[in-house]
Amino acid sequence: MSQESFPSDGGPEHPDALPEYAERVLEVTELIPPGRVMTYGDVAEWLGEGGPRQVGRVMALYGGAVPWWRVVRADGVLLPGHERRALGHYRAEGTPLKEAGRASEGHVPRLDMKRARWDGGGHTGGHT
Repeated sequence: MSQESFPSDGGPEHPDALPEYAERVLEVTELIPPGRVMTYGDVAEWLGEGGPRQVGRVMALYGGAVPWWRVVRADGVLLPGHERRALGHYRAEGTPLKEAGRASEGHVPRLDMKRARWDGGGHTGGHT
């Protein structure tokens, strides 16, 4: 699909307004505690709408104003092109990491998803 679309939200009233789905994704992102992460799919599941690609698109277009480094790939690989910035945030927040092996490109660590993944504990939002 060349044109990603957000789940239907009726469109913004004002041309500069964020689409409702984007606002909801960003709100979930802001709930993720420092040192923890959710995958793109986790966010979509929490919302009960869209999927990992739609969440990724929202983060790519609008994520700069929220802790974008807390929404990640399910395999724990750091966001390509943003590895060093993200790594600085992860280290500052104490996010669990797996040190990179010698064979990994650039020796950049991965997230330790078993320890870093957040399930939304305590918040109910749209999550069941």
